Amino acid sequence: MIDLYYAPTPNGWKAAIMLEECGIDYRPNLLRLSEGDQFAPDFLAISPNAKIPAILDHEPAPEWGAGPVPVFESGAILLYLAEKTGQFLPDASNLRTRKDMMEWLFWQVGNQGPMGGQLSHFCNYAPDDQKDYGFNRYLGEYDRNLGVLENRLTDRDWILDDYSIADMLIFPWAFIAKPLGASLESFPKVADWRARIKSRPAVQRAIDLNKSDQNRGRHRVDNNNVLFNQSAASLRPQSGDGDE
Repeated sequence: MIDLYYAPTPNGWKAAIMLEECGIDYRPNLLRLSEGDQFAPDFLAISPNAKIPAILDHEPAPEWGAGPVPVFESGAILLYLAEKTGQFLPDASNLRTRKDMMEWLFWQVGNQGPMGGQLSHFCNYAPDDQKDYGFNRYLGEYDRNLGVLENRLTDRDWILDDYSIADMLIFPWAFIAKPLGASLESFPKVADWRARIKSRPAVQRAIDLNKSDQNRGRHRVDNNNVLFNQSAASLRPQSGDGDE
């Protein structure tokens, strides 16, 4: 059994997609981010960055030793699950493709994901009188990353030779292009790749998980100081019940 600590966001979808694709028995634990569940001491012990997703593997491989294994950060989670199950990653002997996989995992967590997250912030949650510069800045960066992805997919169906954790990690932030104010019209290869992944039953199940609990702009900078304007004080141990 694996506990998934989750919210229905692009980053949360990454881990849910992998769990569904692998057919692993897991228990989703919905975190109410707008209420501060992410700052609870029990969750901080699993995810010290107070972010979702995170997992707790209660049945790790023997080489991990006794006790459950916590994993935080979406890229680390997908890599851990791929190595645990032997699914959706290149063979260990294929060093060049393994190298490609690591490059695209790092590209996602260092480029596409952060740019998409900032674009989402200014598109959906920033005060109306302060959003224009940030929105235009990050829309440009988001489109630049779509261009990188378009080039990669020019002569291939998947990021690597086959469908892999690289596709699962990159897909969610491309999936929500339209709600972010972006368009895939100039990126037909990305649009086709997005459609192929979206059609997978495991992906559909993951996206539908707790769908009714999506924020959808209800909690904004000007009405929720739990989600926004966080400081280091948020991560300090608290008396009583705390959260992410």
